[in-house]
Amino acid sequence: MSKLLSKRQGGFTLIEPMIVVAIIGILAAIAIPNFVRFQLRSKSSEGETNLAGIRTSEESYFAEYGSYVAAATSPAKLNVPASSKQNFVDAGAAGANFNTIGWQPEGQVYFQYAVNVKGTDSTADSDADIDADGNLQLWGYAHTLTGAAPTVVGTLGCTGAWDPNTSKANLPNQVGPCDGTSGQSVF
Repeated sequence: MSKLLSKRQGGFTLIEPMIVVAIIGILAAIAIPNFVRFQLRSKSSEGETNLAGIRTSEESYFAEYGSYVAAATSPAKLNVPASSKQNFVDAGAAGANFNTIGWQPEGQVYFQYAVNVKGTDSTADSDADIDADGNLQLWGYAHTLTGAAPTVVGTLGCTGAWDPNTSKANLPNQVGPCDGTSGQSVF
């Protein structure tokens, strides 16, 4: 009988599950912010990727017809909350819209897109408040035949890609952020 009483019963002490819960909490505290940052970077890249598509479509149109096409801000209004996607609706009139250049994003979008044209200069830009902090994420592309700073300001306010050397959005002929914080927001 003494052998039966001295035999330890299986199970956990209270401290063991508390240690497991603490370890899981520490891992979650590290993983969740990283996951949120990854999601916001992914959303941010939509603006840059779609501007590259607009650039390609505009250049193709220019090669065929000798002019660029302005396109009204589309979709006309961003959804609230800003973190939700919406259907892309081309807001421009026929002949002066994204359909004219043959561009439309696949699926729903977080960003608004616009193209402004003045002579042989064009500026395409996109904006969205993807982290819902009240600050817009701005991406832009300014094309000039001369390679100088563009003479046209984008409809959404961008004048070209951000140049960290001059602290101005004046880099022509490349897609990039329009200011020092876009593309690298504090996520």
